Amino acid sequence: MGIHASNKLETLVEQLRQAKTVCALTGAGVSKESGVPTFRDEDGLWQKFRPEELANVNAFISNPSLVWEWYNWRRQLMSGVKPNLGHLALAELQDLVDSFVLITQNVDNLHRVAGNRDVIELHGNISRNKCHDCGKIFEKGDQETDFVFKPGELPKCPLCNGRLRPDVVWFGENLPVDAIERAWTLSQQCDVFLSIGTSSIVYPAAALPQLAKQAGAYLVEINPKPTDLAPMADMVFSSPSGEALPLIVQALKDSA
Repeated sequence: MGIHASNKLETLVEQLRQAKTVCALTGAGVSKESGVPTFRDEDGLWQKFRPEELANVNAFISNPSLVWEWYNWRRQLMSGVKPNLGHLALAELQDLVDSFVLITQNVDNLHRVAGNRDVIELHGNISRNKCHDCGKIFEKGDQETDFVFKPGELPKCPLCNGRLRPDVVWFGENLPVDAIERAWTLSQQCDVFLSIGTSSIVYPAAALPQLAKQAGAYLVEINPKPTDLAPMADMVFSSPSGEALPLIVQALKDSA
């Protein structure tokens, strides 16, 4: 490790040690390092569709079987994906600072699998179902619902007999109110904000690091290529999260 890199880590470690609250926002870049598939198959049925054509309410209402088949395929692909070193480092980080909350744009559940306890999921979670009619959410493993879609047998809500769907935010839908409001509040209250593996162009999530900076937080961007957020950041790590985060966590441990 070069002197410059070492000084950067020392500076960040000091900021993290002094922080009462640390927020991290993660995007698709973090999941990409785990090999999360793009859900396109060059030779298969789903290559004929754009995600926008299937991940929307109109598609679900008009052809729920097709939408469910697509999500079953996506869940099957996801079943073999594991958290990477970046995910695991973020899970470690929560126990090395006073208070830590993770905000994610990803729906793959990998942060929870890695061990993060306080996760705000802005776009939902593909491993859960929810009732399209009454809004009840069902975790994977709930005995009340069958998560295996069977052609011709659309899953129904055991409470209202409504239509079950994956608990993800579709195109044209608003983000969960509780999630975005809590993310908004914590971003303005935190002392250090980490923007990790996100393009910083998809709103409202892209506004969170800006809000944090405007409220006085120490802003760090971790991304292989600097984004439009980089000029605003106090520190930039131009590397994948799976490389930068373990170094940060180890430096934090070494300083204890």
